[in-house]
Amino acid sequence: MTISSILPINESELSALKERFETNGQGHVFKFYEDLEEEQKAVLLKQLMELDVERVNQIYQKAIEGAEAGVLNQDTTFEPLPEDVFASVLKSSPEQIRAWETIGLSQIAQGKVAVILMAGGQGTRLGSSAPKGCYDINLPSKKSLFQLQAERILRLQDIARQYQKPGELKDCVIPWYIMTSGPTHGPTFDFFKQNNFFGLKEHNVIFFEQGTLPCLTMDGKIILEAKDKVAMAPDGNGGIYAAVQNKGIIDSLKERGILYSHCYCVDNCLARVADPVFIGYSVSKGTDCGVKVVSKSAPEEPVGVVCVRDGKYGVVEYSEISQEVSEKRQEDGSLQLRAANIANHFFSTEFLERVPSFASQLEYHIAKKKIKFVDNETGETVTPKSNSGMKLECFVFDVFPYAQNFSVLEVDRKEEFSPLKNAPGSGVDCPETSRKDIVAQHVRFIEAAGGKVAYDGQDLENVEFELSSWVSYAGEGLYEFVNGKTISIPAIIETKEDLIRLAV
Repeated sequence: MTISSILPINESELSALKERFETNGQGHVFKFYEDLEEEQKAVLLKQLMELDVERVNQIYQKAIEGAEAGVLNQDTTFEPLPEDVFASVLKSSPEQIRAWETIGLSQIAQGKVAVILMAGGQGTRLGSSAPKGCYDINLPSKKSLFQLQAERILRLQDIARQYQKPGELKDCVIPWYIMTSGPTHGPTFDFFKQNNFFGLKEHNVIFFEQGTLPCLTMDGKIILEAKDKVAMAPDGNGGIYAAVQNKGIIDSLKERGILYSHCYCVDNCLARVADPVFIGYSVSKGTDCGVKVVSKSAPEEPVGVVCVRDGKYGVVEYSEISQEVSEKRQEDGSLQLRAANIANHFFSTEFLERVPSFASQLEYHIAKKKIKFVDNETGETVTPKSNSGMKLECFVFDVFPYAQNFSVLEVDRKEEFSPLKNAPGSGVDCPETSRKDIVAQHVRFIEAAGGKVAYDGQDLENVEFELSSWVSYAGEGLYEFVNGKTISIPAIIETKEDLIRLAV
């Protein structure tokens, strides 16, 4: 038998590949190989050649051991964060917050800060197959989540330039690294291209794909979703660490002189991108890995909490805490375990570079799913009605125990956290709540500057008012234009000229 020239390997290489999978207990992936057309064989071989089957088995074993340990260990201890790693903007003085902000803006002005966006998800739950960042939450301007965040970067670059000396002025750049997934990579890039990168320079917006792992049966066997195709799934938001290594992002950060990165999820419409207060706080603490949190609204709120777990920093899921532990309070009446995780992080470049040294110790989590598969006996494709296998995911917070200088900053939920998770009309974490939270914030910005938005008590969900982040990132720069004045609705403020014209 000779190997067709269309195939990516020769006969001896094919034999070695088959032996490798067989040795690792995954030889069944070749079950239908001889039945395939040459083009199909080439597709399957290319996929199998890119799979690190030893690593897949190692991850599966560690995930199973972690899941069993979680069930068996009833003595896990959960403690609140110690005071020396925790601060809150809600309890800090205006002078302290300004000091952190000044440090952050100075770092941005020196070109030392980048943004890494986790944007691999699709808007499936929202009724859209497009990347979630393309979603329009029905603001008066019809801006997408991507555009809202791009305008915050534009504004911050402009503000930070004031922290350079006049004789040393240069472009103030916050590079934006956007992590996509297989299904969202092309559509995300196309969306930015069609929208002229929302005013940012194209070479400062860098797209890279997160990794994938094969889907497995409950006993760890690689699933074929077709005779010539392994079922694959993204490796979770914790896949960001391998992706920044494998896709050249670490090299890019170092070439640009970036020392610090702000990393967050695309679905939070209130995310303060490259937040100078968070950057400044983290830098002032010498932080290598930091996290932004909000106060848990009630003991029963189903959110993960940043705490000390068995003596190490980590995130404990709501389902892992007993009611008794979740209801414990401190002397001031606040919950002991109140630091709700909002997937908003600070990393030093040195820390990101160090992750491979402990990557093999990171825990992967099992997500049981309905996964389409090929029946080994009949060769027929089966679409299951119940969970048929598992996806393995690493979470972005799984690195917390390995930080050398961990720190946590608590922020105001209403100003910084409004996730978009659920379908329109669901009433919680949905397009309507996202829209309402942004409009409410913009109204607060005007009111804090001494102005008024005349919406006559209407539900803010329906108020036609919007203030572009290009005009004001966090309420700054408004006082001289709106103090003592009123803005009538409808009003969409895209520029300072709009602000001057509409505030009367």
